[in-house]
Amino acid sequence: MKNFKIVPLSERYAKKIRDKGIDDFENPVVEQLATGLGPCRVSLKPFNKNIDRRLLFTHSPFQIHNAFNQPGPVFIQAEEVEEYQDVYRFPEQIKADKQNFPLTLVGYNSNQMMVFTQLVGEADVDELIVEIFENQPEVAYLHARNAEACCYICKIERL
Repeated sequence: MKNFKIVPLSERYAKKIRDKGIDDFENPVVEQLATGLGPCRVSLKPFNKNIDRRLLFTHSPFQIHNAFNQPGPVFIQAEEVEEYQDVYRFPEQIKADKQNFPLTLVGYNSNQMMVFTQLVGEADVDELIVEIFENQPEVAYLHARNAEACCYICKIERL
């Protein structure tokens, strides 16, 4: 049984970013043709290079203002998309493409302090998430990040 839930950026939040054209840090949102695979932080699907239009903006996945409140660049589709739905499994297109999506899982406690990190490497990310939540009781939630670019992909909540 899964002990986790994948949490993408919400389409509601994405709509706010699209409508305002300004991110939560007062930076202008930049629209561009996709030059990389992303993924979109709402659908958690890779972009189609040189086809999809994406929006670049600054996002912080944290609620508490402290040293770990790491704002950084994220991409979403320029057009409205459906939020990632298969929330009890890590997105298959990301999971299957270890070359383009090298992953790190970063664990935080309920006070938003980093307490755990692990490169996914060749491991099965779904199995690794289950193992972390079973063996690391201090981890309240995880962030999946690109291990090379360090950018935020999604939140993973403990169930």
